[in-house]
Amino acid sequence: MSRIGLKKKIIPDNTEVSVDGSLVKVKGTLGELSRKFNDAVKIEVKDGEVVVAPKDSSVFAKSMWGTASSHIQNMLSGVNKVFEKKLIIEGVGYRASATPKNIKLTVGFSHDVDLDIPEGIKVEVEKESIVVSGIDKEQVGSFAAKIRDVKKPEPYKGKGIRYADENIIRKEGKKAV
Repeated sequence: MSRIGLKKKIIPDNTEVSVDGSLVKVKGTLGELSRKFNDAVKIEVKDGEVVVAPKDSSVFAKSMWGTASSHIQNMLSGVNKVFEKKLIIEGVGYRASATPKNIKLTVGFSHDVDLDIPEGIKVEVEKESIVVSGIDKEQVGSFAAKIRDVKKPEPYKGKGIRYADENIIRKEGKKAV
């Protein structure tokens, strides 16, 4: 039994859900999301909630049951409130600037790093922080991880790009004899 699959996925107000075979479309106040799911799960809309169940008792169908349930719950909450990830830039001379199409990172390399912002993602740059937001949770997390991968925080001085809630374990440097 999937504990995530058993949780009720209640459809919020001002939200429409349509199921066409394995394609699920969720439309809300902030936008519209659609996703095609595996045929191993059965998805239905009943009495103001989305019901997900495995089609058979195979291990694969049961694992896809929880995965599909989680994705649908993220879609339902994403079209009504924006997901956001906050990144912090630490280091002397490290900075970022954003335009609607791309983000430019200056993080200690001999060149600036330009990343194209995917459609549906909004990036805001303040002094030493970058806020990535959007309605698709998977896309927001993926782009935030891509930004972090440009310059991961190092353990000696903590320089680099890190998540706001990330804790960097510092190492002690060399000691003079």
